[in-house]
This record gives sequence, C-alpha cells and structure tokens, in this order.
Amino acid sequence: MTEMQPVRLHFTVDGGNFASAGMASEAVKLRLKQIGIDPAAIRRVAISMYEAEINMVLHAGGGEAYIDIYPTHVCLKMSDTGPGIDNIELAMQEGYSTAADSIRSLGFGAGMGLPNMKKYSDRFELTSEVGKGTTVKMRINI
Repeated sequence: MTEMQPVRLHFTVDGGNFASAGMASEAVKLRLKQIGIDPAAIRRVAISMYEAEINMVLHAGGGEAYIDIYPTHVCLKMSDTGPGIDNIELAMQEGYSTAADSIRSLGFGAGMGLPNMKKYSDRFELTSEVGKGTTVKMRINI
C-alpha cells in the first residue's frame, strides 16, 4: 500500500436480501486484518459499514459501497437510489425508525443505524434527496 494510492474496494449491496446482508462489510473487515490494521479501527470500520449496508438492504433496495483504504484512514462511501430520507434530523435520533413491523420482527430496524455510523466514524456526512436516494460518507482514522 503506497502513501498516495489507496487500496480500493467496491461492492454492490442487494436490496431485500437478508442472507447477503453484511457480506461486504465482512469482506472489508477481512481485508483490513490481512493488511494488519489495528483491531479497534477494524471494529469501527466494520460497524459503520455494516449499519450502512443494512440500511441499504432494508430501506433502499440495495446500493453501492466504495471503500478506500489509506495508511492513516479508511473512507467509506455508501450510495443508494432508494426513497431518500425525508427528515434527516429525525432520522439521526437514536431509536427513530421507519422499518416495518415485519423487519423489526427479524431483529432489524431499531433506529440505531445512522447514529452508530456517526458514533463510530471520525467524519460523517449524510446527504439525501427524497425520491433520488441517499449517500453516506464516513472516514475512520486508523
């Protein structure tokens, strides 16, 4: 891994496919372990990415995950073309969820996804447009 060129990874996240939910974040976690990244940083990356991945599966019909691994940090960009977030301020509140009861019965939709992404990343940026989709950018220092 050179100082200027990141290790770049890309994954497509399938919408509604709970069986594959978490596969991309698990692959990134494995890659970070192979590179020798600090386990505490790996945990933060894995949690942040998993939460975004699950949101794409639950709410957005899937999306794209772009990961850039640098010697000092990891950048995550999670983008979808789902329904978008109507009220970002409300969506950022712990416990707020628009998940259906059927999703909650599976153990998802507790309303901690976005707050956890923000909590476990060093930089967090959320942009969303109703009817167009959502993009979450996160940076985790290593």
